[in-house]
Amino acid sequence: MAAMNRIWASGLMTGAAALALATLAPAPPAAAGKPAQGAQGPIRVQVNMVSLFATARDKKTKKIISDLEQVDFKITEDNAEQKIASFSRESNLPITLGLLIDTSGSEAGTLGAEQEAAIRFLNRVLRKGDLAMVISFDSDADLLSSFTDDRQMLERAIRRARIAGGGMAGATGGSPPGTVFYDAIYLACQDRLAAEAGRKALVILTDAQDNGSRMRAQDAIEAAQRTDTVVHVLLISDGFVNEGAARKLSEETGGRTIEVRNEKNLEQAFDQISDELRSQYTLGYYSTNTARDGSFRKVKVESARKDVDVLSRRGYYAPRN
Repeated sequence: MAAMNRIWASGLMTGAAALALATLAPAPPAAAGKPAQGAQGPIRVQVNMVSLFATARDKKTKKIISDLEQVDFKITEDNAEQKIASFSRESNLPITLGLLIDTSGSEAGTLGAEQEAAIRFLNRVLRKGDLAMVISFDSDADLLSSFTDDRQMLERAIRRARIAGGGMAGATGGSPPGTVFYDAIYLACQDRLAAEAGRKALVILTDAQDNGSRMRAQDAIEAAQRTDTVVHVLLISDGFVNEGAARKLSEETGGRTIEVRNEKNLEQAFDQISDELRSQYTLGYYSTNTARDGSFRKVKVESARKDVDVLSRRGYYAPRN
């Protein structure tokens, strides 16, 4: 199984993989009957709602705020204010979750604690209808468990994560030496999360150093944005961490980066991510920009209340004809 999963990862990372389809798929046209003699054919109307998940926290206490109303939010797209068309508070909407574990040499001193905390996190956050997968990455990316709701299977997968040896793991598959941080994110989004619906998130335990990926940081961000995936990064290492790269990934996708310095902080970090995954708002709007050009649209979600910080993804890719 491990060998097959490593081939899966290596095979996908050879060459440039095609980018995902646009974030928003056009609504299917209604079935059309045969037009009357001399009449025009059916008019097809394509309408796309932009859906956003948002988390609200008190600026001072950092506590989750779960009682906001629609009037408390403001959305702009490319600096143009948008009218909110749908609003709801989400606590039970199913989650599709990817857990990515860095198993490069820099994590040798912390992997055991990461595994135990990750198991407790999944046991706490997963509910009926949720799915999770586990991927480890070092010089290659290994799928340790596909999406499942079986907690015992997920626990076994987490415990199978091992620090890479001195050699080049997966060399026969053509993988480069180093840590493929960006490749692992790209693969998780493109190959696994793209076909999933609803709320999607990656939780990554890593120092965010990358010295072997074929994909760039922007490729990983774009893959997450195109698949509506929120990226949370728990920065863990006994040495140097690439905080800049981690924060860019999380901020652009509506997630959070938390620096972890000890086991207590690790538990607290998982608790924060768990709270955010279970205390979100869903906001929807119909863009005033009707061009179907595949361009990236910058989105900003704010609260009318000055004491509230809102976390949401910073944009989406428009559909293309």
